[in-house]
Amino acid sequence: MAFIHHTTMTPTKLELLAGWLPKQSWYVGEAGTPELVRAGGFRLDDPEGAVGIEFMVVVDAAGREPVAYLVPMGYRDAALEEVTGEALIGTSEHGVLGTRWIYDGVHDPVVMARLRALLRGEAIPQHQSQSDTPDPTVTVQANIPGDGGEVRVNRVLRPADAARSLPGHLVAGWTWPDGTTARGVFATVEPR
Repeated sequence: MAFIHHTTMTPTKLELLAGWLPKQSWYVGEAGTPELVRAGGFRLDDPEGAVGIEFMVVVDAAGREPVAYLVPMGYRDAALEEVTGEALIGTSEHGVLGTRWIYDGVHDPVVMARLRALLRGEAIPQHQSQSDTPDPTVTVQANIPGDGGEVRVNRVLRPADAARSLPGHLVAGWTWPDGTTARGVFATVEPR
C-alpha cells in the first residue's frame, strides 16, 4: 500500500493545475485564471510502488457557478518517454522524494491499468490523504464486457444518480465550496 508523505510540494498541485487546466479542450471555465480548491478524490496503489496515483477533484470557483473537474494524476521520479508533452501537468519538488513529474493520468499507462483493475473489481480505492486506508465512499459497478470495453474518464463532474445502466462505472463524491456534497460518475466502461 502507498505511504502518504505529509510534506510540501513546490509548486503545489493546485498551482500546477491552475496553469494546465485552462489549456485543456474539456475545460468549461470562463476567461481568466481559475480559482481552484481541492474538493475530493481518492488514490490507487501501484503494485510496483513506482508511480503515485491520485484521482483529484478540483472545483473552479471563479465563474458564476462552480465547476468540478476530475484530474487523474500519475506522480513519477522520471519523465515518461512514450507520451507527448501535453500529457505533462508539470514538475514539482516533493519535500521527501525530490523532483516529481506529474502527468495527466489518462496518458499514463500505469494509472490507466490500475483504473481498469479497479473497474474489474481487482483494486481497492484508497483514502486520498491517509496511508493504508481504504476509501469505502468510492463505489464500483464492476460488470466489464468480455472485450474489456473502453474506459472513459468524466473530466467535468456533475451530480448524478449512482444507479446507471452502464456495464461498469465508478462513483465517488466531492464537496462544493459552500460545503454541500455531491456524488457522480467518475469513469465508465463502455462496450467497444
